[in-house]
Amino acid sequence: QVQLVESGGGLVRAGGSLRLSCAASGSIFSINTMGWYRQAPGKQRELVATITRSGRTNYADSVKGRFTISRDNAKNTMYLQMSSLKPEDTAVYYCNADILPRSGGYSVNGWGQGTQVTVSS
Repeated sequence: QVQLVESGGGLVRAGGSLRLSCAASGSIFSINTMGWYRQAPGKQRELVATITRSGRTNYADSVKGRFTISRDNAKNTMYLQMSSLKPEDTAVYYCNADILPRSGGYSVNGWGQGTQVTVSS
């Protein structure tokens, strides 16, 4: 069984910074693409950024230039450095990953439980 656990959320003023982490644990052989998504109240979950195992990144237009996604493959951990935060960045941020288990077979797509980010104006 594989777990994804986010941390690092909190309350910050507009213009501030936060760093989110997502740690994967369990019977993992390797992790392919990882990503951050967010869901604001009353809205659908949306893509924030993704990163492949080789480090290729993709960002939503709304966060380009402000957020940086990275990962440490040795630690099975992904990060999201968020800067110049805006009130509209307020949401629950979720970690997502395509995980190949040690048991073999197909990769499994998993989600973390989410971490709240609140940006005050």
